[in-house]
Amino acid sequence: MDLTLLYRGPLASCDYDCPYCPFAKRRDSREQLRADRTSLERFADWATGNTDDGLSILFTPWGEGLVRSWYRRTLTDLSHQPHIRRVAIQTNLSCRTDWLADADLDTLALWCTYHPGQTPYDRFLAKCRELARLGVRFSVGIVGLPGHLEAARRLRAELPEQVYLWVNAAEGHTYDDTEAGLWTALDPLFPYSRHPHASAGLPCRTGESVISVDGDGTVRRCHFVRTELGNLYDGSYRTALGPRPCPLTVCDCHIGYVHLETLPLYDVFAGGVLERIPATSGARGLRLLPPASACRGTR
Repeated sequence: MDLTLLYRGPLASCDYDCPYCPFAKRRDSREQLRADRTSLERFADWATGNTDDGLSILFTPWGEGLVRSWYRRTLTDLSHQPHIRRVAIQTNLSCRTDWLADADLDTLALWCTYHPGQTPYDRFLAKCRELARLGVRFSVGIVGLPGHLEAARRLRAELPEQVYLWVNAAEGHTYDDTEAGLWTALDPLFPYSRHPHASAGLPCRTGESVISVDGDGTVRRCHFVRTELGNLYDGSYRTALGPRPCPLTVCDCHIGYVHLETLPLYDVFAGGVLERIPATSGARGLRLLPPASACRGTR
């Protein structure tokens, strides 16, 4: 079967101190880092050996993974496995980029986020241009706070045209139509993020072809529903896979609602769901506006 896995181990340390993130400047102890490394290596061993399934993997660490050697090595190794169709990670791009020379760039991809005030703009842009030069698949995003608008405009103007710039609606921030229009001018898909999506009772791919895995191998349908489906390593999760409606009232995170079957996002992001790259991602080519019914509820 084709299976998508969202892996989030115990890593929680980050080198940034973004005010909108609860893990800002958090430090893991040596024991915690050792546990994260052991958990990641166990997961990588499972993914490498599970050749009966076609796998797509997105690493979504609470902290910054790519500053740790074991994440860079794991992504590189998994990218060379013929049964792994995509391996991607969410990153602030504070790591070096030379490790990518050893990866299979037809399989590996990066979901990058720019955090104004945490790193010099020119340094971040230079790394993006280096990724483009190397031929890495990547998207770039920013949190849609009012103070980030000029940085976002500058990014859109200076990033390679084929690189998709996405905008996440800021948690707790309400956008009137004028402000939403400013962000939509930069990211035509921003309306999907502007409001939480009513999801209760709606069909979702999570729990059937998409699962969430933690460092102990506990399998859940997604990061946001705590009900356990079994364990990855003893195979007990397999019998629990199947279609099931969403039990939550709303879904307001991209890595959740992208899998809702009532939204057209698998078509919008065809071939790039995990790394958040639309099928048509050029700054001029992306004109995929959501239907009015796609954005429901209020933030």
